[in-house]
Amino acid sequence: MNTHDNVPELTPAQIRQKIRQNQLTRPTAGLASGYVQTNVAILPKELSYDFKLFCEQNPKSCPLIEVLEPGSTEAINSAPNSDIRSDVGLYKIYKNGVLSGETSNISNVWRDDFVTFLIGCSFTFESALIKNGIPLSHFEQGKNVSMFITNISTKKVGIFSGPMVVSMRSIEERKVDKAIKITSQFPSMHGAPIHIGNPEEIGISNINNPDFGDRTLIQENEVPVFWACGVTPQSIAMNSNPEIMITHSPGYMFITDKKDEEYDESSNAN
Repeated sequence: MNTHDNVPELTPAQIRQKIRQNQLTRPTAGLASGYVQTNVAILPKELSYDFKLFCEQNPKSCPLIEVLEPGSTEAINSAPNSDIRSDVGLYKIYKNGVLSGETSNISNVWRDDFVTFLIGCSFTFESALIKNGIPLSHFEQGKNVSMFITNISTKKVGIFSGPMVVSMRSIEERKVDKAIKITSQFPSMHGAPIHIGNPEEIGISNINNPDFGDRTLIQENEVPVFWACGVTPQSIAMNSNPEIMITHSPGYMFITDKKDEEYDESSNAN
């Protein structure tokens, strides 16, 4: 069963339940409107301290929303009664830097020493962009956003190093400044863009061939705008070769009970 009927109207908890029961297997863009979705990275405890420091040193790519206790499967603060082993539609499992498989449930590989990191996601600011009259073609077409591995280095901590991943949205040229202002209000969701315009300047040789996600068509009056992306840990896994690292599959996010507005610094300042 992979139905779209009335799914956006369900609560985050109801959507997580459907995902857990394999009743919903689709990218989560457009689901649980107004609620924060997160990227996921799971590592053994012995690597977790360095990875937490890595996130803190690279906050544009890896803004932390919650870190679970070793062995804990419930995101107590952001999604009570959740189960991180089954509430993500699709997971990737990396072993020694190599993708060993994808699965909809990681219960059979779960370990008591696993530490889960929930990392901010740009879906929050996408909702804000759309509400403010900035259309996003991939969103309208039901596609995954385009994501690229760049030549921008992250700050190394312990074994963790590698290139930043960015997500790209084609924005009408006259609305780029507005898009910058809106997204800068969400630093916990990657904040303002890190590059605008020529993709080759950040090491992207073919804008029509993303490393993750789907191709985005750029119209004549649009320019490509790039934001730091929470898929960066996957490029870090491939570069740093940890014994095991489990992540979400790009586009299949973990849906929390947190409201987008809780992370809007413009509203919090009022």
